[in-house]
Parts: sequence; structure tokens; C-alpha cells
Amino acid sequence: MKEVAVEQAIGMVLCHDLTEIVPGERKGPRFRKGHIVREEDIPALLDIGKKHLYVWDLEEGFVHEDEAARRMAAAAVGQGVRLSEPKEGKIDLRAAREGLLRINLEALYQLNALGNICFATIRRNKVAHEGKHLGGMRVIPLVVEEELLERFEAICRESGPVVEVVPLKRAKIGIVTTGSEIQEGRIQDGFGPVLRRKAEELHCTVMGQVFPGDDPEAITRAIQDFLKAGADLVEVSGGMSVDPDDRTPLAIRNCGGEVVTYGTPVLPGAMMMLSYVDGVPVVGLPGCVMFHQRTVYDLVVPRILAGEKLTAMDFVQLAHGGQCQNCPVCHWPDCGFGGN
Repeated sequence: MKEVAVEQAIGMVLCHDLTEIVPGERKGPRFRKGHIVREEDIPALLDIGKKHLYVWDLEEGFVHEDEAARRMAAAAVGQGVRLSEPKEGKIDLRAAREGLLRINLEALYQLNALGNICFATIRRNKVAHEGKHLGGMRVIPLVVEEELLERFEAICRESGPVVEVVPLKRAKIGIVTTGSEIQEGRIQDGFGPVLRRKAEELHCTVMGQVFPGDDPEAITRAIQDFLKAGADLVEVSGGMSVDPDDRTPLAIRNCGGEVVTYGTPVLPGAMMMLSYVDGVPVVGLPGCVMFHQRTVYDLVVPRILAGEKLTAMDFVQLAHGGQCQNCPVCHWPDCGFGGN
């Protein structure tokens, strides 16, 4: 920061607001801090009594906050994100389409650890609708060293996109609902309507729903029939507890796939199962999916539809944020449930 004559300040950055007083009309900033002085500003500055200004000189290895924000956004932001114009040095990030919000947390933390960087986001791994406010970025001072921005850009080159919105596959879903009581018509199926509604919410198509009862071999055949018919996802509902007569986990295992997990640190949703059979996900859904508005289903299925191959560690990491608060009024996805 230095003091210069107003005529010599062209191209430099104001370090503080400059107030204008018009008697009987207004008193307020005529020029705000961060403003880059232009030649046409000189008469107005002289009119408010400013012959000298305190400024940053951008020719001395510094970058203005607006340009810094533009460079940060260009380096860190990936697909599916819309950027605002800089305002007082800050750029807002919004979803340009509906999809899964992915955030590289390791890179996000590295960038903020550089110092003089503000890069804030909402929680990741939730569906973001078009226009959703995802976060914002800026540098802390009015101007920042070129070298800091170069380090920021280098981290982004190595990490890939830090924030992106990934489209969800419009999958074909097969529903296998277990339980002899449903197969025999003793009680009405409650899973089907819920799973169809969730499929519609995610813009997916339900191929069909079958009711094989409790026989493990019949359940396995039903799953395999949907896989042969080209299902992108098979949802098996009911019979997921550890009771001796709950056969659904056995039936899923008998499909011969790779079981990623049986059990998750999520409430509601502890008894969920995920297996991949020839690369196609098969999920075993506990009864809570039928009764609770938001469950492990909403934390896992969108990620599957975004093309993620989930691992056991992905489920372990759901523990932080894995407890739903069962709020009287549900604010999902703008809440602490999930989005680790």
C-alpha cells in the first residue's frame, strides 16, 4: 500500500472506501475499496477533495481480487457448475444442471491451507438441483501475490476438478419385493409405491416389480431375471435383518457378485446391503426405506447413478453425518444428514 497523487493512480486499486457527501441528499461510498482507478474517475475524485489516494500498485507482482477469483474458479471448478461475475472480489458457484455434487475434500482443504484463500462449499454427495447455491470463493485481501495464485492453480492441476455436478444415469430399475405375506396377499405391499416415487424423483424407470416370497432360490432367480433383461440397478426390498428367517442377504450373495457391504453406519438404514453382479449394482433395502422420508437409500443410490463404484470405505465414511435427526419438518438435502 502506498500514497500517490490522484493523477498517478490510474490502474491502481483503492485500499479503502471514499465517501461522498451531497448535502440534503446522501452520504455514502462514491468509490469502494477494491475499485481500480480509471482515467475518467479523476474529476470525480477531485470533486470530493481527493488529491492523493492510498492504493495497491498491481504492477508490483500483485493480482486484483476480482481477477484472482476468476483465476481460482477457472482452475478449481469442473463440469455442471455456473459461475457468477465477481462482486467485491467474490464469485458464487451454482449448479448449472441437476446432478450429484462432488467435492474433492483433500484438494479443498489444501487450497484453503495456502492462506489468504476463502473457498467454501455446501456438503458433497447429495443431489443438487439446477440453480442450487454450491459455494463461493475469493481471496481475503484486496490484492494477492501472483505466486499464491500459481500455487493454487498447481494444486488444481494435480487434483482435477475440486467442485463439479455430475449427471445421474436415467437407470432402468428392477424391484424384487420379498415376503410371503405380500406374495400371498395377506398384507398390501408398501415398498413398491415408495421405490417408484424415489425412482421418479431421480428420473429413472421402473422395469417392473416381482414378489418371489421368502424362498432364497426364488429371490435369486428374480434378481437374475432383471439382470438378464438389462436392468441398470436391482432393488431388493424386505427381509434384510439378522433374523434366521430373513433370507434376502443369502439370496443376494447367491447371485455370485462382489458384496461390498452388509450393514452401514447410517440411521435409518443400518441393514442395507450392496453387491455388484457383473458390474451391475444390487441393493438390499431394509424396512426403514418404506417408513422414513430420508434414509441410507438417499445417500447411496444417487452416487451409484452418478457412476461411482462404491467401496467398503465409502460406507465407513458415511458414519459422520449418518444419523438423521428426524426433524418435524424435513429440510433435506439442506441438513446435516449424509453428505460426508
